[in-house]
Amino acid sequence: MIERIIFTLVSFLLFAYIFLFKMMKKNDTTYLVLLLFQAIGILMNLIRVLFDALTGTASVVIMYLFSIISPIIVFYLEYKNINCSECLQIALARMYILFSNERKAKEVLINIISKYDKSYTAHKLLAEIYEKEGGMRKAIDEYVKVLDLKPSDYVTYFKISVLLKDLGKKDEAIQMLKTLVSKRPEMKEANNMLADLLLQEKKYKQAITMYVQAIKYDSNNAQLYYNLGLAYSMMNEFSLAKECYKKTVELDSNYYNAFYRLGQISLLYRDIESAEKCFLESIYGETESKSYYQLAKIYMIKNNKTKAATNINSAIQIDYKYYKMAIDEPIFLPIKQLIIKPDEKAEPEIKESEQEREISEYLDDTYNLTKYLDKIIYQDEEQKINYRKPLLPLI
Repeated sequence: MIERIIFTLVSFLLFAYIFLFKMMKKNDTTYLVLLLFQAIGILMNLIRVLFDALTGTASVVIMYLFSIISPIIVFYLEYKNINCSECLQIALARMYILFSNERKAKEVLINIISKYDKSYTAHKLLAEIYEKEGGMRKAIDEYVKVLDLKPSDYVTYFKISVLLKDLGKKDEAIQMLKTLVSKRPEMKEANNMLADLLLQEKKYKQAITMYVQAIKYDSNNAQLYYNLGLAYSMMNEFSLAKECYKKTVELDSNYYNAFYRLGQISLLYRDIESAEKCFLESIYGETESKSYYQLAKIYMIKNNKTKAATNINSAIQIDYKYYKMAIDEPIFLPIKQLIIKPDEKAEPEIKESEQEREISEYLDDTYNLTKYLDKIIYQDEEQKINYRKPLLPLI
């Protein structure tokens, strides 16, 4: 009985202290959760005293945990300068997020920040909510505060970089990523994104350096080898580009863009047989129509007019632009009457990206295929062998 009286007295004193000096004096409703737990424990003790019930071990443990142990732990954490009020509110915000109530979560988090501006977790959770809602600028502001509080949060560096890129601030994103990879060179996502942005911004030397670094940490990524090949191509390093494209299709046999690039480089070196094989492999998706078009040129080189006409008409059926191109190409003059004008102006279902189109045009201009096609057709065998030597780019 004495133990129950002591328990009741201590629990009531703790309850009164938290209510009067923690919640009321500080005007902080966060302690309501703790008071609720205490109330449950005190009520269980009251039932135990009045009705001699709830005497089992489990119920006694719960009573002590709720009424005495929990508040003592809270006081200890506060003594150690760990803000329990903040922790409890963050737990509440996380609960709201869990149940998809972002509005209430934001209210709680903003309230936390108003009291504890250095709350790392509150700023980060609020930034994530803003990001989810599409408020990218607000998200960046919060993420910057997160970095101020914890400069070693490299994931936040990356998130800011992504948001800057999405806002079109690519130069700022590049600088942020450069800072990040200098601190964490093994972070694959940062390496890959930085290399891609440098390629998009036509900073090819820097892009090559970054792709080489990215491959060190992600050596089975076909996309990295392909993009490295694009950067080498734009730097006129065609032999290195070829090796990258070969590695790409080795890792991913369905990477049709890489087969197409191999076909272009084979034409550059006047390896017509290899070019034909590569273009046949690339007849799919966004490279389908242009592969047919290149094959049509190859079959004109081989003086196979029937196959040339079939392929050029296949390209035109997919994309109308090849009709105008074919009519204007000197190489197709002998089969002009076989080129069928489509009834409707067809457009490809899968359109080529701006970057892919730009690099295709660059390579086409570089080796200036049409300038040499007529010559190749009418050269004797000895001259054809000479044309297998790589041509210097015409830039």
